[in-house]
Amino acid sequence: MDILHAPIYEGRPQTETGRLEKELRAYDLLDSLGITYQRIDHQALPTIEACHDVDKRLDTHVCKNLFLCNAQKNKFFLLMMPGEKKFQTKAVSKQIPSARLSFAPEEYLEQFLGLTPGSVSVLGLMNDTDLHVQLLMDEDLLKEEYIGCHPCINTSSLRLSTRDLIDKVLPAIEHTPIYLKLPG
Repeated sequence: MDILHAPIYEGRPQTETGRLEKELRAYDLLDSLGITYQRIDHQALPTIEACHDVDKRLDTHVCKNLFLCNAQKNKFFLLMMPGEKKFQTKAVSKQIPSARLSFAPEEYLEQFLGLTPGSVSVLGLMNDTDLHVQLLMDEDLLKEEYIGCHPCINTSSLRLSTRDLIDKVLPAIEHTPIYLKLPG
């Protein structure tokens, strides 16, 4: 079935069969906070380009999630930005206390967020209990009613209220974003 005609489900899957523990923990978090969300299941989507049809189906805004670090690999960041914007290292570095940002090595993505490449998600911050990762958000995302994200695995996508993310999820997982003004 193509993504544009895939069923949209309310909330978590009816069965846990075939679901990874980290995905189920994402649903547990949202459910424990009383957050309503819609879900679509699909084949693995490893890139932002592959997510466009999912975002159309869920009527969400395409959001890039980039896992970054400084040159010394001792400061880590999760950058959420509109999908149509180009990542410009200089623009981000100017607004945060860190220069020379680059994509963080995969082993840190797994170590700090419990995620694999292609499934980077703001919900992965629930695994960062030692607060190694600073969340960075382009302020343009706040204009959107809904945010699309993966439940820590790239074979499902969720649509949740941007307000619920900011007001409920982030405080619950103790991650306060730094808001950026990115060009584009």
